[in-house]
Amino acid sequence: MAVNSPTPPPSSPPSRALWLLALVPLVLGGVGWWSWGPGEAGPDEAEAASSSPGAGQTAGAPGSRASAVAPSPGAPGKVATTVATPPRSREEEEREAQRMLWEKRLERAKFSRDTYIQGTRYPPESRHIREHPDQEQPAAPERTRSLKRDSADVQLRLKQDKVFVAGDEVVTFSVGCEGQTRQPLPCQVTNAMAHEAEHMLGGQPPLAAVPLVFVDDGTQGDALARDGMLTASFQPSKQGFPLFSGTLRISFQVRSGSSEGSAFFDILYTPVPPARFTGKVREVVERGSLQLYLGIQVRMAGRYVVAGRVDDEAGVPFAYVSFNEELPEGAQEVKLTVFGKLILDEAPTFPLKLRDVEGFLLKESGDPDRELLTALRGYVHTTREHPNNVFSSEEWQSEERSRYINEFTKDVDEAQKELDALTGKPGAP
Repeated sequence: MAVNSPTPPPSSPPSRALWLLALVPLVLGGVGWWSWGPGEAGPDEAEAASSSPGAGQTAGAPGSRASAVAPSPGAPGKVATTVATPPRSREEEEREAQRMLWEKRLERAKFSRDTYIQGTRYPPESRHIREHPDQEQPAAPERTRSLKRDSADVQLRLKQDKVFVAGDEVVTFSVGCEGQTRQPLPCQVTNAMAHEAEHMLGGQPPLAAVPLVFVDDGTQGDALARDGMLTASFQPSKQGFPLFSGTLRISFQVRSGSSEGSAFFDILYTPVPPARFTGKVREVVERGSLQLYLGIQVRMAGRYVVAGRVDDEAGVPFAYVSFNEELPEGAQEVKLTVFGKLILDEAPTFPLKLRDVEGFLLKESGDPDRELLTALRGYVHTTREHPNNVFSSEEWQSEERSRYINEFTKDVDEAQKELDALTGKPGAP
């Protein structure tokens, strides 16, 4: 007699609910064991594989959950596991943002401090000439512009050998006409007049204008006859402005073929210089630097600004030296310093040569704001040979420099302190 196995009783609703609840952690845990394709490892096989010696497995951070198990591409039967990075909390994100912010502030603070230290190794009155490219030569502007505003067919080439003129100095002006490819064009200068610049009048009647003649015949300062550059010479002290102090303008008309236009030059003029350079230089090494004491006879006491250029033995521009101090009346000396560390760092070839010294008396008010001295053009003094061991390698120091470095260092220390507090890792200032 066949015995039938008993049919299991149908599950009651409570038991089904408990069975479903048991599945919830598996689903929410992201284990992903609910489907396996052909050749894929099931739960028991994956567990055995992960626990077997030499089997590859990825360890997650404490508290992290393993992500879904999937077969490695191209390697049947091998299981690759990945670790899901837990999302950051809002507090962690804010902390990371603060860390990045203070890292940038620290970098900027260090850059500011280091740049200032590097830039102030030498005193302001003794710098390399490359820091003052516009002062390598005395001001002698050269510029080009269109003869007519609405046409570029004719270009004017304008030159002047001085901007600052004092006493009996003479200044020369040159005008040439060129095409767009810089080929010379016929040029004629007419109606040239020297007069006060308009901004100098101040409601007062102007002085009488003085006519000037531009020539191209090798005279009156013209460098080369018939080269297409027309030149005029002007000596304010002898040509109508013996007592004038301020800006003088030379206005003129230019014609080239059928084109015509106007242009002008400006100079700053002092009729009676407030002091005079003697041209004598006393040379001495003091405190590790080369000092050039230039003689000056002061007629009007006040603050004098003097500047000169220093070339090496081959005539290569090396240093820009300056003086800015009060001077009393009488025979005085202007100290021009070639800083010792600058000499050691740049190693110019001796002897050095001082050239093109200019200066002015700074006025507290009024226009113009200065009274010019007659410049010393060309080489003024050639130094002796000096061995390197007489010069100091120490950086320039001053109360102001120390104060600024201290302030920049405070910024660095503050940023480092804040960053250490966020990272828990002490850093070097």
